[in-house]
Amino acid sequence: MEWPLLLYIVLFYWNFLNALFTVEAPQSLYTVEYGDNVTMECTFPVNGKLKFGELSVSWEKKDELKKLVYVLLKGEEDFKSQHSDFKGRIKLLKENLNLGQSLLQITDVKLRDAGIYHCIIGYRGADYKTIHLKVKAPYRTITQRVVSTGHNEWKLTCQSEGYPEAEVIWQNGDHEDLTDKANTSYETGRDQLYCVTSTLSIKSRVDEIFYCIFWNKELQENTSATLHIADSADGNLWTENRRFVGATLIVTAFVGSGLLFMLCIRKARANKDNRTPVSSSSIKMLSKDKDTCDGRDTSFEDS
Repeated sequence: MEWPLLLYIVLFYWNFLNALFTVEAPQSLYTVEYGDNVTMECTFPVNGKLKFGELSVSWEKKDELKKLVYVLLKGEEDFKSQHSDFKGRIKLLKENLNLGQSLLQITDVKLRDAGIYHCIIGYRGADYKTIHLKVKAPYRTITQRVVSTGHNEWKLTCQSEGYPEAEVIWQNGDHEDLTDKANTSYETGRDQLYCVTSTLSIKSRVDEIFYCIFWNKELQENTSATLHIADSADGNLWTENRRFVGATLIVTAFVGSGLLFMLCIRKARANKDNRTPVSSSSIKMLSKDKDTCDGRDTSFEDS
């Protein structure tokens, strides 16, 4: 009867100790921008000086398959089991463990880092907490271009990169909606980011203003750019007409160089044909002069 009673007492106190050991998450949701760093936190009771050799910390990402983000087993770090998605981007701030804080830092956050994380602590008991990480990629930078396609005809283009897909809204200077006249395309670029390109073909006078607005419905954010037709007329933007003129100049220069080269060859041939032939009498005179020079040399040596 004593052994069952002893086993019952041990199990009771073990459950009691686990009930006292509780992991907390001061913040259950973290939102971070793509490419930035984030530090997620969970806390646990230390009750005096921390015995590092008895501490185990594990951070896991809950996907279709469990991904180990960081493991500290009995005071020793284990990077062998770390998932490849997090290689070189994870750090646990060990100096805060004495305070009962498990701070996990992820650098250069990717879109694939978004999801559900479990912070698991084992120290004279065991418990875990769930933390959500949300990653956003606003359409911060908009590349714009104004191209002339004819008399008072223009092609306006705006392009940006972000996540998730954004709607592109076009307006004129009076803020009238021109979106139905635009063509917008979506491509998946680096690290699952969307490359959004929108083009508006319009007839307009010089010195008109147009707006392209990237509206991210999920993030409830928008980014806009202003396109000024006058910039194209002032020569600040490259147009199709100028491309044509540039190409024409290049072809003209190439043809002109070829004609000049042919003219030089023909002139050289003409000069060669107009040379006066040397007569036989002139050759005899030259021979005689040579003999005279030789004779002078001989007489000089004799004297």
